[in-house]
Amino acid sequence: MTDPAGPVAVVIALGSNLGDRLAHLQAAVDALAAVPGLSVTAVSPVYRTDPVGGPDQPDYFNAVLLAGTTLPPAGVLAAAHAAEAARQRTREVRWGPRTLDVDIISYGTVVSDDPELTLPHPRAHQRAFVLRPWIDIQPYGQLPGHGWLTDLLNDSHLAADLAGMTPRPDLPLAPAS
Repeated sequence: MTDPAGPVAVVIALGSNLGDRLAHLQAAVDALAAVPGLSVTAVSPVYRTDPVGGPDQPDYFNAVLLAGTTLPPAGVLAAAHAAEAARQRTREVRWGPRTLDVDIISYGTVVSDDPELTLPHPRAHQRAFVLRPWIDIQPYGQLPGHGWLTDLLNDSHLAADLAGMTPRPDLPLAPAS
């Protein structure tokens, strides 16, 4: 049955700093695009980013994708976890290195403190590696409860994080056709 309200806009952040980082990100895009009820509508450029927080570790590749979904938030979360598991993601060290990280940043305008899936992502407004690629594909986007993406990115606290980011237009991502 189709939701009469139509699909909900969802923003998903992707990151990888182990192994073939680009292949991990592309696999996530492909896996998410293949989920029934989840339609990828845009994929940002890839950025090479310095690690933020956590132990000493290799640089990341990060990207953001936009999708429309008829799935509930728990269904999108299950798809994100399945994409991570397919790339042998392990959770040994908080903010540690990983083959693939797939985070739901926002699900429509939902604001929730559910411990299984806090929406919007509780640190998205403090993460240049989420905001910068998101702006590339949705320049007038807003993070529910926090405001305009451009205003958030212009926060002086993010200057060092922005300085540690390099766009990689030579590394395009796209859903499989």
